[in-house]
Amino acid sequence: MEKKFRPMRRFKQQLTQEECVEILKTEVRGVLSVLGDDDYPYGIPIDFYYNQQDNKIYFHGAKEGHKIDSIKKHNKVSFCVFVKGNRLKDHWALHFKSVVVFGKIEIVEDFDKAMEICRNLSLKFTKDTSEIDIMIQKYGKNVMCLELTPEHITGKTITEK
Repeated sequence: MEKKFRPMRRFKQQLTQEECVEILKTEVRGVLSVLGDDDYPYGIPIDFYYNQQDNKIYFHGAKEGHKIDSIKKHNKVSFCVFVKGNRLKDHWALHFKSVVVFGKIEIVEDFDKAMEICRNLSLKFTKDTSEIDIMIQKYGKNVMCLELTPEHITGKTITEK
């Protein structure tokens, strides 16, 4: 059964898929929302890495906690990323772009793949590969990586008024 996602209400502000991908490639943080305890939404700011080759979004973090417990119970998530934005001269309104991803998330069981994800994610913050190697060697065994497979990606330009 094909999933049906709502069309964007403000369709004139909709970003192209290429613009959405560019934001996912360049931004470093977003908010991952899961179905948490007692079915309350639980959104957490999190670093991420988007792999354009497999069209998946990867995260890393602790092996236990509210996020992991929630994912184990219910693997459907949403992930929101937005660019900082800017103001036009002499205007108070903020102009920015956002992307929302709906999909299913899984724990990455393969250790080598998890370490590759950690490396790629780290490269968004530093090009110092020797420092990255040290951190992976020191903390890699304590890290859990997650793989988000998008089922729907949409984005829009927002102008506060």
